[in-house]
Amino acid sequence: MFLLKKLLAALILPPTGPLLLAFFGLWLARARNRRWRNGGMWLTTLSLLGLLVLSLPVVGNALLGSLEPNPPVTPTQLRRVQAIVILGGGSYFSAPEYGSDTVGWATLERVRYGARLARASGLPLLVTGGTPFGGRPEGESMREALENDFGVKVRWVEAASRDTAENASLSAPMLKAAGITRIALVSHGWHLPRAIPLFEREGLTVIAAPTMFSTGSPSLVENLLPGEGLRRSRMALHEYLGRLASQLKEMVWTKNS
Repeated sequence: MFLLKKLLAALILPPTGPLLLAFFGLWLARARNRRWRNGGMWLTTLSLLGLLVLSLPVVGNALLGSLEPNPPVTPTQLRRVQAIVILGGGSYFSAPEYGSDTVGWATLERVRYGARLARASGLPLLVTGGTPFGGRPEGESMREALENDFGVKVRWVEAASRDTAENASLSAPMLKAAGITRIALVSHGWHLPRAIPLFEREGLTVIAAPTMFSTGSPSLVENLLPGEGLRRSRMALHEYLGRLASQLKEMVWTKNS
């Protein structure tokens, strides 16, 4: 099921999704029927135009920004929790300069902010992330980066989860065994609205600790140059799909319970 979800997302999300629609439009454009030919050309044109629009940083930032309702965590909020939990966000596999797998860019952004919060508050850290595609578990890479690069000790490492739901279900027992029920959850701002309910479902009280908000460049030209925006648009659309899947799963669970 996990690999099937990944495959479907890869086929639907840009750039693959719009490109497949464009190729389908070109195939329709070869039809004998004039209406089908015109429809095929329109489909191809709109698909490629949509891909271009999604590649603009201003569009990617707008899509991600619509998913970031939580403001930065405050010192007062941190004083009300017992631990900080950092969610994994992908690995940098076979990193030649490090000699092994290590944290990917998204995980590194979360680790950096989690280390900052831990130093400021003195709260213990839990890192969570497994190895869904093989290699070294993200949790182990996160612990290594936090302790060796940021000088912050990690108390718990959850290294078996494959997605956000398993981050929650496998981390909660570790925390509860230590008497901890109130946490600050560190992840990207666009990811937390989906992650928080999963941890709350496990009986934890969660304070959002978002990082890496979708702020744009001060340069108007850079915000309108196609390229980097495609990655941001893809992340936003992936998160929308994740929320839709979570809602459908919740509806099925409620119906069957």
